[in-house]
Amino acid sequence: MSNERHVHVSLRGVTKIFRGAGGTPPVHALGPIDLDLRRGEFFAVVGPSGCGKSTLLEVLAGLSEVTEGEVRFEGKPIHGEIMDGVGVVFQEDACFPWMNIYDNIAFGLRQTSITATEIEGRVKRALSMMGLTPFAQSYPAQLSGGMRQRVCIARTLVLQPRLILLDEPFGALDQQTRLLMGEELLRLWRETGATIFLITHALDEAAMLADRIGVMSARPGRLLEIVETGWARDRDSRIVETDEFGRITARLWQWLRGESMKSIDQSSTAA
Repeated sequence: MSNERHVHVSLRGVTKIFRGAGGTPPVHALGPIDLDLRRGEFFAVVGPSGCGKSTLLEVLAGLSEVTEGEVRFEGKPIHGEIMDGVGVVFQEDACFPWMNIYDNIAFGLRQTSITATEIEGRVKRALSMMGLTPFAQSYPAQLSGGMRQRVCIARTLVLQPRLILLDEPFGALDQQTRLLMGEELLRLWRETGATIFLITHALDEAAMLADRIGVMSARPGRLLEIVETGWARDRDSRIVETDEFGRITARLWQWLRGESMKSIDQSSTAA
């Protein structure tokens, strides 16, 4: 059990069961799961398709109520609503096409009581951190997919979250862009000191980015193992060249190969 002072998020007995529709049986999607996220760590979750990874993130975000168990953020229970201090970035391009990049990033801040001067300062800092300053007056259609995802991350960063939840944020990008975006994400993590929780299908992405990696089973999703990577905090994509990186990804695949086959069998049976 983690020292309580350093626990940022805790899950105890978390289970999610979806009601069946039209007389179909309920779906046991998740759990039970027990997990402590350490303050300021980078935690990634991998698992086979349909294992409940995104459901777990939605529970942490307050977007979905648990069926059983409890989730706490900074000691306070999460009850079906996004709490102050939590930011979420999804895979889908969530930019508003009719707004320029500056206004996209400022959008969430303008829904608060923060002053215009403070908004301007935060947006300019976020633009600089994400390398978007030259594109502040551009529109999303004028940017590449990777740059639009930077906009989505910047829009979350300006809210200064202490917990950042990422659901496959680079899933639509090519391998080289994903590695470079991963480096950007690591830099932002070091600069902000936030706790990051990442959902990904990519074992290499999890192995490069995370301090710890949770491996989930086929549905109902449970944590089979937590892998400690042991990387230095100032790491970058060059660690993919190391033998240890290969050992970590091989260990993840040893767990996931069998679970992925189970997931395929579940899908075939359901069909």
